[in-house]
Amino acid sequence: MPLRPSQVSSPTYSSGPTAGCARLCAPCRTPPWPFGCSLQIGFLGPVLERVASALRVRGLSPGTVVFFETINLVTAPLLTWIFARYEHRRVDSYGLPVREAFGARYWEGFAIGVVNAGAVALGMIALGGMTVHGLSLHGSKILSGALAWLGACALVGVAEELLFRGYLLQTLWRSLGFWPAAVLISAWFAADHYFFKQGENVWDVITLVTLGLWACYSVLRTGTLWLAVGYHVSFDYVQLFVIGTKNGSVVPVDHLLNASFQGPAWVTGGVLGTEPSFLMYPSLALLFLYTRSRFRRSQ
Repeated sequence: MPLRPSQVSSPTYSSGPTAGCARLCAPCRTPPWPFGCSLQIGFLGPVLERVASALRVRGLSPGTVVFFETINLVTAPLLTWIFARYEHRRVDSYGLPVREAFGARYWEGFAIGVVNAGAVALGMIALGGMTVHGLSLHGSKILSGALAWLGACALVGVAEELLFRGYLLQTLWRSLGFWPAAVLISAWFAADHYFFKQGENVWDVITLVTLGLWACYSVLRTGTLWLAVGYHVSFDYVQLFVIGTKNGSVVPVDHLLNASFQGPAWVTGGVLGTEPSFLMYPSLALLFLYTRSRFRRSQ
């Protein structure tokens, strides 16, 4: 889920810390991530807003998404690199090993995201909440739009998963245990959207918290973030490019389908698009069940 675009070796996961790590690492390693988030909101955010205005970067477009997601792309790898150096580990050992980049786990997650978003869209059509009138793009614009949105959504997926569920998840996991860490991170993930994205409501918060918990759970079961990255990329891609649902009251540009939305917000999601639709909730339950049955718990 893009953050505020409208406002223009496999890692080893431990279910408990060593005694020394608990004493030394938990207090000193957690603060930099909230500091990094404060930096992006308090300093980098306004700076990029001014630059975007000067460059006339407006609307919900692939270029806008890439422009603002650059904050996460810079913040997350930089903080990860700093503490990887401190811990004498590879920077890619916190859930996104390079040798598994865009491999089998990623494409499995990508397929799951397509099925999830597609099933919700079909449900909206069946309930009369969505009508497809044809295509809004034609000729070469279909290919250019598809590639541009795919690149933008890939950037969002990698940057946000690394920021929220990379180093921070492992640190809190060792300090607090898995589920307390997952709950805290998912609450932060939802709060970052709720307070800084136009039109957010409690139903979208429920979806975001649940998706955040599932992304953490996917790490518990697979030992890698690539499944969650693939899901994140394709779910956003189907929403923004294929369907063209609103995101924070803004309609994405260069989307594929010419679709209209009518009916109650519990079906259509209202100004927030697919995420807060009540049709998401049964699919999220199936997401947990699939992950639990498909993968054995990572050691």
